[in-house]
Amino acid sequence: MAPRPAKSTTVGSFEAKTHLAALIDRAAAGEEVIITRRGKPVARLVAMEGEADADAREAVERLRAMPRPTLGGIDWRELRDEGRE
Repeated sequence: MAPRPAKSTTVGSFEAKTHLAALIDRAAAGEEVIITRRGKPVARLVAMEGEADADAREAVERLRAMPRPTLGGIDWRELRDEGRE
């Protein structure tokens, strides 16, 4: 079992959703982020270590290499605006 990070921060689920990118950066820097729902801890965000870290990087690279989905030539703005008239 890995040692607990020296610094820990607690945030609510709404704040975690709103500031997820910043919280991920903090966890990657070694900080532990505890996420609560209605004041009760429900999740812990920590940096990955060793092989798991390499596996995660590989998975991200595979996702980035995947072709982006298309709408068959339809502009998404047309779909968005269609219901606004």
